[in-house]
Amino acid sequence: MSMIRFRATNDPATARVRVNADECGAHRISRYLTGKFCEHLGHNINKGMHAQILQNPTFADYMFRSQAAHPDGAYRPELDPERVAVQIRQRVQRLDWPEPERLQEAWRDGLAFWWIREGAREAVRVSPDAGPHGGRAQRVEVKAAGQGVAQWTYLPLHRCRTIEWTIVARSPALDALRIRLFAAAGAEPLAEARIDGVSRAWQTFQGTLDLGDDAVADAMCRLVIATDTPGQFVIARAQLLPADHVNGADPDVVRLLKESRLPLLRWPGGNFVSYYHWEDGVGPVDRRPTRPNLGWGDVEPNLFGTDEFIAFCREVECEPLICINAGDGTPEEAAGWVQYCNGAADTPQGARRAANGYPAPHNVRHWEIGNELYGRWQAGWATPAGYADRYREYVEAMRAVDPTIRFLACGGAPVVAKSPDWNRQLLAANGPAVRCIADHALLGGRHPASTDPLDLYRDFMALPALHEPRYRELEQTMRDAGVAEPRLAITELQLFARVDPAAEHEQARLTQETLVSPATLAEALYDTLYYHMAVRLAPLVELITHSATVNHGGGLRKEREQVFANPCHHAQSLFAAFAGATPVGVEVSCGCEKTPGLIGPVPTGTDLPVLHVLAATDADGALLISMVHTGTAGPVTADIEIAGAITGETADIFRLTAEVPWAANTRAHPNAVQPVREQAEVTQTGLSVTLAPYALVQVRIPAG
Repeated sequence: MSMIRFRATNDPATARVRVNADECGAHRISRYLTGKFCEHLGHNINKGMHAQILQNPTFADYMFRSQAAHPDGAYRPELDPERVAVQIRQRVQRLDWPEPERLQEAWRDGLAFWWIREGAREAVRVSPDAGPHGGRAQRVEVKAAGQGVAQWTYLPLHRCRTIEWTIVARSPALDALRIRLFAAAGAEPLAEARIDGVSRAWQTFQGTLDLGDDAVADAMCRLVIATDTPGQFVIARAQLLPADHVNGADPDVVRLLKESRLPLLRWPGGNFVSYYHWEDGVGPVDRRPTRPNLGWGDVEPNLFGTDEFIAFCREVECEPLICINAGDGTPEEAAGWVQYCNGAADTPQGARRAANGYPAPHNVRHWEIGNELYGRWQAGWATPAGYADRYREYVEAMRAVDPTIRFLACGGAPVVAKSPDWNRQLLAANGPAVRCIADHALLGGRHPASTDPLDLYRDFMALPALHEPRYRELEQTMRDAGVAEPRLAITELQLFARVDPAAEHEQARLTQETLVSPATLAEALYDTLYYHMAVRLAPLVELITHSATVNHGGGLRKEREQVFANPCHHAQSLFAAFAGATPVGVEVSCGCEKTPGLIGPVPTGTDLPVLHVLAATDADGALLISMVHTGTAGPVTADIEIAGAITGETADIFRLTAEVPWAANTRAHPNAVQPVREQAEVTQTGLSVTLAPYALVQVRIPAG
């Protein structure tokens, strides 16, 4: 019998909830359900989790991505100047930067993208050059003092007013450079430093810039690297870090993830990983190569590699999950990565790790064999039989290095059936070696602007329960293939809808402002419903790593170097209280709404209960109740009866809600949607809680 039983009623305003505390589940709730996923995409890691402030700090040949498909998957560079100009304007607009024309002109003349001249075009000549360890550097020739290169930027002055800088440069004749920070329209620098000892040899220079009270937080600044006399210099790197960084990581990101009790973090991809070679990201940072990011059309400076990822996890106090390159990588490369992370210091790669400053093994337990390799968008994509073969080769090579690690196989998305026989062929070829299959729950599709936004919201609220029978089928398929204890990992999860532009005659109801997206309250409710589903499927669902940590999708936002939380971050933080708790029986009677069937797997007319409930007891004996009101018609009063438990007289209630499901936090209003705590009296039989539409409510009642 199911631990959570539902009965539909005709009363849309009242729900009856009976919690049977004596009816205990056989499995405790996995502590890994509220994990996160980070990828080298946009500003998720670079200028997101990582505290380095500048764009393109390695003066790389910036990759603008072409939309043309390639037979092998992934993006290729766009070289058409007009199409590049469009992408430059789009990037500048997203970052609130001025002067897109100056960026375009500088790029066309041979200056690394994101950098502009400091001085007139005829006075500052630029050209590509080579760095000290290969790769692109930037040559700059100036006709007068004070000229050079510059970049617009924001600084985290709300938190820190000391900025650490690093410059890697050389000059055939000059013996000094200057680094200055100006206010956007300022003529006098807010801070500056002289770089002495410049010579023909490459050198790394470091120092600090102290900004006083004249520097305004949330205001744009201009970084300038210039000369005191006419001449030329070559620069390979320029980095800015706030002095309060945590091993290179943004301290606000570290703090918020640690406070959320994050259990697990997946890295480095995502699509990015299918072209990622881990050796590019270890060793001295100044010697690491910059590579094109073919997974997303960008560049990867490799400032954040394996050791930085592990250090980040240690600061946050979460476990790492590494997704390996099974696209254009090799089993031998993956085995070397395992040895680098887990091998003793007397093994070849373990010695390399120790030489890089980490003598103790990183002890990474969770390893995922490739990302979405069933899709033609993926670099090195595979057929079902091809991946079945790859999986075996990778597992054998990696297990030979460390037999204790736990593998996750790239699954074939059973809900949307991207490849119907993917999982079947994987299991037929590997049987019990497939301990755990990973799925990506990224559903939504494109919708016309005439769509009712609440219709799209209703379909999303129905999706998690519709996954349940498909996952049960997968579990049975795994058992039939000889897997004794099947496990499922949802390693990417978020709302994934898009809006088609409105036609001239069309009234736009669904817009970017009314779309339920990862930044909105709807994502918080959606994720919590997946947590509920995972508990109902226990012990099948081993872990969930939600997309993503910073800027890409849900989680945290970082704009103008200021970090704030999306509603789903608060939902994750709340549900973390259920880690290790024991689920108990729940009976729910409430009304339903009908789904419109706009999203592919959602049938038209499916009953969507307006109230979803999960209950559990934690290690202290407290009763935890998680409730999601997915209805749209009005508030629901839940009369909660508690049987089989002696509880305290007062309950703590946390509410996460807003007037519309597309409500979101912004930099101007970072706490518009956040949990509100209150208390309620608990009688001998229970308590009553009223939930507004679009509400997540968590109740905690201590043991009596």
